[in-house]
Amino acid sequence: MSIGVAVVGTGFGQKIHIPGFQHHPETEVVAVWNRDLGKAKAIADSQQIPHAFNRLDKLLSLPEVEAVSVSTPPFLHYEMAKQVLEAGKHLLLEKPMTLRVSETKELYQLAQQKGLIAIADFEYRFVPAWQRLAELLQEGYVGQTRLIKIDWLAVSRADPDRPWNWYSRKDKGGGALGAIGSHAFDYIHWLFGPVKRLCAHLSCAIPQRPDPADGGKLKPVDADDTCTIMLELADGTPCQVSLSSVTYQGRGHWVEVYGDRGTLVLGSDNLKDYVHGFHLSAAPAGQNLSEQEIPKRLAFPQVFTDGRLAPFIRVADHWLNCIKSGQNTSPSLKEGIYSQLLMDLTHESHEKKCWLDVPKY
Repeated sequence: MSIGVAVVGTGFGQKIHIPGFQHHPETEVVAVWNRDLGKAKAIADSQQIPHAFNRLDKLLSLPEVEAVSVSTPPFLHYEMAKQVLEAGKHLLLEKPMTLRVSETKELYQLAQQKGLIAIADFEYRFVPAWQRLAELLQEGYVGQTRLIKIDWLAVSRADPDRPWNWYSRKDKGGGALGAIGSHAFDYIHWLFGPVKRLCAHLSCAIPQRPDPADGGKLKPVDADDTCTIMLELADGTPCQVSLSSVTYQGRGHWVEVYGDRGTLVLGSDNLKDYVHGFHLSAAPAGQNLSEQEIPKRLAFPQVFTDGRLAPFIRVADHWLNCIKSGQNTSPSLKEGIYSQLLMDLTHESHEKKCWLDVPKY
């Protein structure tokens, strides 16, 4: 028996959420929301979705909508997710969760009070190469960690002619920290444990962008496009994170883990697809790195042209299993709280130009 799902937001929602839920054998997309009703109807017609809305309250009043995925821009997340939960619907929330951790906590507590399943779309936990890295770390492959180095250097916003929009505005949740740092903070916690303290510097290399809605007029950009963050983990391990969305020929996405017994390196130089192309290499202490075969038991049953689709289907499956069991299991909105907390502290550290302790989670 299928669960009726509504997709709210039709950017990433149209590219990944709708096809992901349509591919899953136990979810049915029954409604779609866009602030422009004409666009909502056009998408619904093209995807054979029964209902289209530009009013969230009307969408939530449909009895066949049992669960809602929210993939609108971050500044809309809190109010929309709150409406979803107050209407008694299960929630899948895109990252970054909200604009501040207090809002994410409130959503998590509301879901708990209502007995609803609320999860975060942290896709990397469901990618085979990442799952194998997690297994090797759990098995103690590197021994006592000495250094963790993360580079995520992309080209997505390197062109200064890319249009100005909400992503250019800090107050709307724009910037590289929200877009990719939210993922990084989640997988740091997942793979290596909690963070004790951090120190961060945020910068913006392209301070103006043209606004096509205003005749191409240059508008100010105050959202970060490059972030350098130092973290000390609870076990004392230093962790260095470099994030950028404006690096032509950037090296891609790499996680390097150095320990007293060995080294693990996971990375992809694919700048066009942030899921396709990951390879995992390993070396015992003193030996050369060699690429590791990813066990077939971890492989996606099906891959797609867009690499984001296969892990999202696994996220949908996780959400569905949580709904069936009535249990919020990781990654739930609780993990979203921690990611948002670290983002808030990153902004605060940059503004105060100092190290900040991370409260116990």
